[in-house]
Amino acid sequence: MLSQPTGVTFDIGGGRMVTVETGKLARQAHGAVTVRQGNCIILATVVANKEPREGQEFFPLVVDYNEKFASAGRIPGSFFKREGKLNDYEVLVSRLIDRSLRPLFPEDYFCDVQVLVTLVSSDKEVMPDALACLAASAALAVSDIPIKEIISQVRVARVEGEFIVNPLRAQLEKADMDFLIAATEKNLMMVEGEAEECAEEDLVKALEIAHEAIRIQIKAQAELRDKAGVAGKRDYTKPVVNEELQAKVKAFAGDQISAIARSASGKNERSDAFDTLKKALIESLGEEVEDDVKKLAKKYFEDLKWENVRNVILDERIRLDGRKLDEVRQLAMEVDVLPSPHGSALFTRGETQSLTTVTLGTPLDELLVESAATSDYTKFILHYNFPPFSTGEVKMMRGPGRREVGHGNLAMRSLKQMMPGTEYPYTVRIVSDILESNGSSSMATVCAGSLALMDAGVPFPKHVGGIAMGLITRADNKYAILSDILGDEDHLGDMDFKVTGTREGICGVQMDIKVDGLSMDIMREALDQARRGRLHILSAMYEALPAHREEVKPHAPRMEKLFIDKEFIGAVIGPQGKIIQEIQRETGTTINIEEVGNYGEVSVFSPAKEGLDKAVAWIKGIVAVPEVGSVYEATVKGIKEFGAFVEFLPGKQGLLHISEISWKRLESMEGVLKEGDKVKVKLIGIDHKTGKFKLSRKALMPKPEGKRPENNGAPAGE
Repeated sequence: MLSQPTGVTFDIGGGRMVTVETGKLARQAHGAVTVRQGNCIILATVVANKEPREGQEFFPLVVDYNEKFASAGRIPGSFFKREGKLNDYEVLVSRLIDRSLRPLFPEDYFCDVQVLVTLVSSDKEVMPDALACLAASAALAVSDIPIKEIISQVRVARVEGEFIVNPLRAQLEKADMDFLIAATEKNLMMVEGEAEECAEEDLVKALEIAHEAIRIQIKAQAELRDKAGVAGKRDYTKPVVNEELQAKVKAFAGDQISAIARSASGKNERSDAFDTLKKALIESLGEEVEDDVKKLAKKYFEDLKWENVRNVILDERIRLDGRKLDEVRQLAMEVDVLPSPHGSALFTRGETQSLTTVTLGTPLDELLVESAATSDYTKFILHYNFPPFSTGEVKMMRGPGRREVGHGNLAMRSLKQMMPGTEYPYTVRIVSDILESNGSSSMATVCAGSLALMDAGVPFPKHVGGIAMGLITRADNKYAILSDILGDEDHLGDMDFKVTGTREGICGVQMDIKVDGLSMDIMREALDQARRGRLHILSAMYEALPAHREEVKPHAPRMEKLFIDKEFIGAVIGPQGKIIQEIQRETGTTINIEEVGNYGEVSVFSPAKEGLDKAVAWIKGIVAVPEVGSVYEATVKGIKEFGAFVEFLPGKQGLLHISEISWKRLESMEGVLKEGDKVKVKLIGIDHKTGKFKLSRKALMPKPEGKRPENNGAPAGE
């Protein structure tokens, strides 16, 4: 018989209850819980090795979030009908959990830890990503794995001016702010989200609301841990500490490390200087020293470099490349740098460079984005590539890793805020290729993407720029906020955060915090400094390209969207698609028709303007309602003894009677008209019983003086 679970329940607001249970499922894992809200159930498990692998020098944490399609009563659409590798959405949720948990493990803990979070039951209205980190933390809380603190995560969205914690899916669709925030009892740890140009103070308010909600969840986890009878955390093997060797390293290299930090050198020059100093340190130890000692000396060297560089920045306000704390590196921007793409831009900031292209496609190019609960198509795609040569390294070229997916998602969410709505028929794909990297290539992607979109003629109303910020703190309450951080400054900082937006407000945020006791006052100061840096970058972007181009490039596909009555959709498509296929074949266009409400949304794409105009006129003719008294350009389709049948609108024919061809009496049709002739006609009547159209050519001719109407002996009804 299965054991009875131990659980706690709490209210996340508005009577929405969340239950966390342990002790029933996955009992051989070192920690396992289920988190439930409504019909959404998440299973989280955690397992850790008892000893680190031999020679392990870093913390090997693996976090995987995955959604079972069965959780929503669906069968995967793949050939094998089973879940495959994590999709981008699952990777992004995995990153959110990883970034929140990783700083909370002891720095000297090197045992393998695997956190698996699985959606086993889906609810159409409950967003599982807001509960995933709660589940992971609760699994760690009821285990003996030595994590330092309990953590949790919530989503805060602003809907119609009101901040809501963990909104339902329907509410989130109407939100103008959407942020996921993770925190411990005292400290914020991670922030990621997007907004429609929100103010900095609005973001701070969202963080404060989130932290209050998180404290309730942390209290519930602590209660669950106590109910489960978790006594404490396991002991683990700690790395060897050689205080004598530490002192030698400091005596030999301490002053020289600080000197290099003050040298205001470039990335490669600085890296070479540190490598040379490290090599000299190892040589100073003597050839007889064992490899383990040399390895430990290298570690102490890196630890000393981390400490001394931070102290130089804090005490002397000197950055590694000589800049002021709030100074942005030199900027260079070009647009239309590639002849064939539909839009392109090259953005360079210091030693970071992005070559970004924009491609315009049809609705047939839309991307299917699937999760267990939803299947949606998106017309806005951004792909971020980070080849190894961008940092001067040699690595195998594989598919995009989690870092590439995460950086691309941040850029996509930021630029999406300024994209035109559903009325814009193009599918837009942005590709950012990072050619050089030394600090925040994701922000370079945002800037280059904005420039490339405007270069492509996308009706992008405002530029979106981004800047990466850093923070260094010390126990004596000294701190330094750094604008436009270098790669080395990212590594040695206590907080790095990326802020994107327009001149009017914030569009995207990604923040990782590794310091205890970060005050909201410091957060406000950092956000204000980020705003000033963003405005500086935006000014340079507007100088490079003040506004979007009025038209797409000559080689880009032309587009026009028509809205027709729903009843005409069948007429445009034709029996078995005959009409629409003929239009596409004759005009060289691509036509997409979608029923939206009481209308048909017709998108016409063509590589040439002539084909576009011809197809649009054809469709307008099909859906046009003939009006008596209107004049049309008609084509003769058939000749009879009593007149000619002409097509005056696509798919609409009428009789041009012999008596209506000319004021002069015609004895026969011979030699008057032939098939294929173009002739202007006037619609003079519609038979309301039969729906037949009566056309006249002579009505457009001057009437001879004294001429009386004649019917050429036409029988009645002809």
